[in-house]
Amino acid sequence: MKSLRLPRSPKVIIGLVIVGFFIIMTVIGPWLAPYNPSSTAFAPLLSPSAHHWLGTTSLGQDIFSQLLVGARATMVVALLAGLAATILSMTVGIAAGYLGGASDEGLTLLSNVFLAIPGVPLLIVIDSYLPVNSRSNFFVIGLIISLTGWAWGARVLRAQTMSLRNRDFVEAARIIGEKRGRIMFTEVAPNLLPVLASSFLFTVLYAIGAYVTLAYIGLTSTAVWNWGTMLYWAQANNAPLSGEWYWFVPPGICIALVGTGLALVNFGIDEFINPRLRAGGLTSRQRRKLGLPRRIRLGLTPVIISTSKRSAVAARAKLVSQ
Repeated sequence: MKSLRLPRSPKVIIGLVIVGFFIIMTVIGPWLAPYNPSSTAFAPLLSPSAHHWLGTTSLGQDIFSQLLVGARATMVVALLAGLAATILSMTVGIAAGYLGGASDEGLTLLSNVFLAIPGVPLLIVIDSYLPVNSRSNFFVIGLIISLTGWAWGARVLRAQTMSLRNRDFVEAARIIGEKRGRIMFTEVAPNLLPVLASSFLFTVLYAIGAYVTLAYIGLTSTAVWNWGTMLYWAQANNAPLSGEWYWFVPPGICIALVGTGLALVNFGIDEFINPRLRAGGLTSRQRRKLGLPRRIRLGLTPVIISTSKRSAVAARAKLVSQ
């Protein structure tokens, strides 16, 4: 049996490198920070130099240390929210699509309600009821964000489950007496891995944006350093108007890079799971045989048509022309 291989297209490699870099920064970033991010022992508003790679804040805090330490809080909250939202959307979506009837209507109504409510205002309302101590808890913040990011994935999973519930392998499991829960999560769920992976990646991206937004408007604990807190203090001290770009540009670039990496990895998942999209890593000779361009534009995934299907399309076109 021929083993599957990961696609080697440039966008996938770039995405994996970007995401891997920030995961490493999440693990070892606080240990690499040269100074305490809350220390005010330095001169204020120093420009980037050998001693302070990104300068200092108006209080004399090292910005590079804040960036390294803030990566952990930002990424941990995003990953927790993505994992929790994916589990919730998988449970609701697969259950609604497989069970049908009143269960489907009730779960679909619940998903539609969360889709209709704007996410950020709902987050602000929920966050305002949290105790002050909970606003610095990564686990609590991640769960709160996951409550507003699961509904879209549940809708997609419901639609995909409805197309799978009458397949032969599901009917066979039902005939031999398998329980509903086992069928849903051991027979149906593995066939939804591309959707689950895509839902997880984009929920992580949504969680980063939501957490940074909450921190930027001052609703999270300012004692916990994250990229949103850095933007909050930069805005509060008029760094954009004062031309102190080194204070707010680095966290903004980090947020944009993480989003770009997650999107590129999602393209790779599509190519890896779907054989018709598995064009990554082909040589120039293989591309010529398949009729593909030698170089593929970033973000464009070509579709490979099998030889038999190509012949059928050509025969049909010939009959139409006659």
